[in-house]
Amino acid sequence: MFSSSSWLHLRIPFSYFLLPVFLFSLAISPNITGPSILWTFIIVHLFLYPASNGYNSYFDKDEKSIGGLKNPPPVNRGLYYLSLLFDVIAMALGFLFINLTFAVMLLVYGLVSKAYSHPFIRLKKLPITGWLVAGLFQGLFTFAMCYIGINKYSIENVLTPNVLIPGTLSTFMLWANYPMTQIYQHEEDQKHGDLTISRKLGIRGTFFFVSGVFTLVAAGFVLYFYIFFQSKYAWTFLAALLPVVAYFFIWFYQTYQDDSKADFRHTMWLNFISATALNAYFIYLFLDSTHVSQTF
Repeated sequence: MFSSSSWLHLRIPFSYFLLPVFLFSLAISPNITGPSILWTFIIVHLFLYPASNGYNSYFDKDEKSIGGLKNPPPVNRGLYYLSLLFDVIAMALGFLFINLTFAVMLLVYGLVSKAYSHPFIRLKKLPITGWLVAGLFQGLFTFAMCYIGINKYSIENVLTPNVLIPGTLSTFMLWANYPMTQIYQHEEDQKHGDLTISRKLGIRGTFFFVSGVFTLVAAGFVLYFYIFFQSKYAWTFLAALLPVVAYFFIWFYQTYQDDSKADFRHTMWLNFISATALNAYFIYLFLDSTHVSQTF
């Protein structure tokens, strides 16, 4: 019913790069159970994110590399329906296995993500608004949504500093990272008339901007771990970021000499190193701070 190209455009493996928000939310969750963790992960990473990827791919119709696909195949109408089917499955599973609040948040996330590429709104044409909305919903909103799913809570349970502060830090981290995911797409975005924040900043400006915002975000995380956890978690967080920072500045130097180095391959490597470092750190935070490993 659906072509292989449609399944490719769902880019399910790309969900790995967005996993840190889920793991961070898990690490601070007080009411965890195996089934709720598993279902929240499956719903968000195997259905919600792929639905968003596929829907946006359908309207973008990119011919050059996109996140997770070096050579994207042409899109067809089947991709549109497949992405909507994945959205419906996500909401149905969310309602059946978590609660109504979680299902409604899945709906809201899906609608906002569609606004990013749909021609009627296309936030991708608005550099500041698109950047702010993407970071807010992939950060704080997703953090709160995962927190509700993992703990089976209602909306009032997330309106506390214990949730809003780390959720906001997640948004700032996304705001720091997001321009780098667009840096190799300037030519394609120009062809479509899209003015992303990275295209507005330029290649070198994107590196300078991200390095400044990332420094502030790292300081915010360190302060958070000092206040809400222990100093060892702050130092471990900084240690986890070392490979990311090292790769970033090596790539920055290469690109400063040659703009063509701002390409798909380097971007995907930065995404992979960053996601791996943060995923490993938040798994460590979850296991060590909750002492859950001692129950095995």
